[in-house]
Amino acid sequence: MDMVKNEWIVVHDTMQKNYRYRCVELAGKNFHQDFRPDLTPKEMLELGVFGGRYMRDCTKEFPADWFIHAKFHPKGMPGHTKELNYFGVDASQPLSVWIEKGWIFPDDPRGWFQWYCRYYMGRRGPDDDQQIKRWKSINRHVAQIKKNCGRGDLACRKKQRQALLHWAYDSRKL
Repeated sequence: MDMVKNEWIVVHDTMQKNYRYRCVELAGKNFHQDFRPDLTPKEMLELGVFGGRYMRDCTKEFPADWFIHAKFHPKGMPGHTKELNYFGVDASQPLSVWIEKGWIFPDDPRGWFQWYCRYYMGRRGPDDDQQIKRWKSINRHVAQIKKNCGRGDLACRKKQRQALLHWAYDSRKL
């Protein structure tokens, strides 16, 4: 699906039925000045994030080319596959933890990455400032990697590097 400005999207997946949103910006354009992710959602899915578990039932909502090389955990199998993550480690908390901590907003029941995918495609909404603030706070892990790892040492702090990938920071460049 290629979204265009002012298009209404209707979502029908396992977590949302008849959810509607409108893309008010062109895909990948006009981001908030404080939000400059290193990676697109497509790049994240291709690198390997969330153990391949995320977004398998949402492929109709987003452009088909996002999923051509996405690393997905097999459907019908419980859990996730940490080996599908770029760094081969588990760096996620269960959705239940996110819900308990109040990090899940009604428009995006899967969390930050779902928000980012929709934001990337042009949706803007009332949660944007809060989600961008959360994204910015993850930057503290960049400083820890720079302080404790040699440049380009991808074996150093793999869990932190994977977590950064989950937030669209490209830790391979550190």
